[in-house]
Amino acid sequence: MIPVEADHGLLKWLLAHPVDLVFNIAEGLPSANRESHVPALLTALQIPYTGSNSFTLALALDKAKTKSVLLSESIPTPRFQLFRTGRELLREELRFPLIVKPNREGSAKGITRDSVVHNEPALRRQVQQVLVQYRQEVLVEEFIEGTELTAGVLGDTPPQMLAVLEIDFANCRASGEHFYSWRMKEFQGDVTQGLVPAFHCPARLADDQARLIQQLALRAHQALGCVGFSRTDFRLSRDGIPYVLEVNPLPGLDPLESSFPKMAQATGWSYAATLEQIVTSGVELHRLALMVG
Repeated sequence: MIPVEADHGLLKWLLAHPVDLVFNIAEGLPSANRESHVPALLTALQIPYTGSNSFTLALALDKAKTKSVLLSESIPTPRFQLFRTGRELLREELRFPLIVKPNREGSAKGITRDSVVHNEPALRRQVQQVLVQYRQEVLVEEFIEGTELTAGVLGDTPPQMLAVLEIDFANCRASGEHFYSWRMKEFQGDVTQGLVPAFHCPARLADDQARLIQQLALRAHQALGCVGFSRTDFRLSRDGIPYVLEVNPLPGLDPLESSFPKMAQATGWSYAATLEQIVTSGVELHRLALMVG
């Protein structure tokens, strides 16, 4: 395996080297559709690669469009509104507390302890701050008080549902961060900042609840056209309704820090076997594409 940077020199490198398959973990170059750059290039060059195609990666990065797809498939997701100027009237059906996010960022970028707002003046301030800092639409959605969960799908023939992972923020209250903010993801485990969530995998759920969340994760995976693997983030409300927050077709694979390998291991997949399954899905997708072509 040869690591190659997904920068402006990637095309030149690919043209100069024979490639059997690309294991794609690239975030791409800064733009609205950055995660779609590498798979679009590989598709044009007819080079096999792992994971989802450029369309799915571009779609999933747009939180509002993803939520519209989920709603079309009757998959529960918090009610939301997209702000483009900050002057839009707040929809009457939205109920505080609300959470304010950049619409097209990953890794909780733009989400802070102040992102959860309880009244309209605070909402307007937070929306304006995100507009100025990120220069993109702002997603405002109802904040679901409850349990943070994530569920994974691995493989395609057939897809395998992974054990549900629970993220418990009970030990983080002193930090003011009781949900996945950027600081929580960036400094996770830092005792001095109180950013010490606990992880439970399998999640502390009744069997029927866990199965429902796994089924919803699979439906979300399929609705967005994910291939090979994906991770879907949930909030389980206090009245037992699982709401999909977002779908990540390119989840982190760090064996020590990322959620996806933790879920795979709890389901009985070694790290090597997990990566092998992702590669197998990429090879199979390319084979099918050649048959169709």
